[in-house]
Amino acid sequence: MAPTEALENVPRNALTGARRSHVRWNLIFWLFVLSGVAFLDRVNISVAGGSIAAAYHLSNVQLGWVFSAFLAGYALFQIPGGRLADRLGPRRVLAAGVIWWGMFTALTASIPSGITGALWLFVAARFLLGAGEAVMYPASNQFVSRWIPVQERGIANGWIFAGVGAGAGLSPPLITYVMLHYAWRTSFWICALIGLVAGLVWFIVARDRPEEHRGVSPSELAFISEGISAGKSIPKDQPLIAWGSILKSRDVWAITFSYFSFGYVAWIFFSWFYLYLAQVRNLNLKASAFYAMLPFLAMAACCPLGGMISDRLCRRWGARVGRCYLAAAVILIAGVFLVLGAEVQGARLASVVLAGGAGALYLAQSSFWSVTAGLAGPSSGSVSGFMNMGAQIGGMVTASATPAIASRFGWTASFLVAAALCLLGALAWTMVDPERTIQCKEPAVV
Repeated sequence: MAPTEALENVPRNALTGARRSHVRWNLIFWLFVLSGVAFLDRVNISVAGGSIAAAYHLSNVQLGWVFSAFLAGYALFQIPGGRLADRLGPRRVLAAGVIWWGMFTALTASIPSGITGALWLFVAARFLLGAGEAVMYPASNQFVSRWIPVQERGIANGWIFAGVGAGAGLSPPLITYVMLHYAWRTSFWICALIGLVAGLVWFIVARDRPEEHRGVSPSELAFISEGISAGKSIPKDQPLIAWGSILKSRDVWAITFSYFSFGYVAWIFFSWFYLYLAQVRNLNLKASAFYAMLPFLAMAACCPLGGMISDRLCRRWGARVGRCYLAAAVILIAGVFLVLGAEVQGARLASVVLAGGAGALYLAQSSFWSVTAGLAGPSSGSVSGFMNMGAQIGGMVTASATPAIASRFGWTASFLVAAALCLLGALAWTMVDPERTIQCKEPAVV
């Protein structure tokens, strides 16, 4: 039943006099939790990387292959994961995804130390973990397109992606503590258990559409319906947008390129920042764990802040300023922070400055997802999956390129390359029109 059909059977006084529920924000909170769990399960290996490399006699370059394997699986399954969410809905797809990645997190810790070909077993396990996690954000964006009014999408996406900083920021102290007391394998099993519990709760409390949830009041349902697509409800059976139409969109390609640049920069922090502080800046294990938290705390704080600022600018100046120009400006600022942080001599000050770059970068996060939800509507999972594939390709490149550049030219050069990509990513936003939608000229086949 479409939202407007559901509303036709509700008395008018029920819409105006009943207290409005806030179910959509409760579910956004659980998406924040799942987002945090996803990054806990993917960043744990960067913290445990030194111990894993020592136990299995892996070089930094080989460890980079393991990091890249996750991103390869994650990137390749973005589009199938997004299309699956468009067809089956975010509730089941996310629950299945969490169970999948919890299983492969546990399997990563189960590889015996003396086994032949351990490197390739790690590569396979991380590739499959990435394939499972690929559904996380396309499915979340499909949820946003169905549940969140246009005027609230910036802050909603901001809270979802605050989970990135929360999960990644929790990883260094949690994994370090468990490693010091129980060894690195236990930390992976704990991460897997947390994920399984969170996925079960999501499946119990979530529904694909607001009209399917018993807790949604008539007034909240009316508010959601009026706020989606400028007050026009989207039919439940509307066909998905054909891939030919998606791939002809200049906006999709511009956002995807910018997100490639975003992903390249972000994954320096997710993959290498902890080891950079320990091996290059010569901080001890505990100090590295503390300062490695800073970029992720900045991400957690700046995601909802960026979403709030974006929504307010949209209301005052329009979506082009609130989404596009804001994203371009803060990505450019992130590049400046990277340049300054690479040149700072003190390890602790450098950590703070580079964390500022991570925070500035994530002020743009909600813009990417809010614009793709508006561009694609019922096909938002597919389009945002395509966009996110670009980010993960960027991450896959940086996982291997960053240590390669650092070994030949130094770590300063690695950060300068990332800053240059910030400039290009900011310029790409100037070519995006957030008011334009992708026209569905023919029904999608896949």
